[in-house]
Amino acid sequence: MSKQSTPLREAPEPLEANDVATVTVGTVIWFVLFLAQLPFYGWYSDHGHTWFIWTCLAGGGLGLVGLLYVRARRDAIRSARQ
Repeated sequence: MSKQSTPLREAPEPLEANDVATVTVGTVIWFVLFLAQLPFYGWYSDHGHTWFIWTCLAGGGLGLVGLLYVRARRDAIRSARQ
């Protein structure tokens, strides 16, 4: 049995996306989930699932850090192109 090899090709250019919008939407979703679960804190506490709420808050907080990062990255890319 012979192993057929395919010719190597150059890697394509990476796709550019709107990273700021993507991270912003994700961060908003985490905070909305946090706020939506707050009225049920008692139920979560009774069943030992309060970590669900705090995970959403942590996701929103980390999303804010990510937002700072992608905004700085976007600005650096723009200034490098000029």
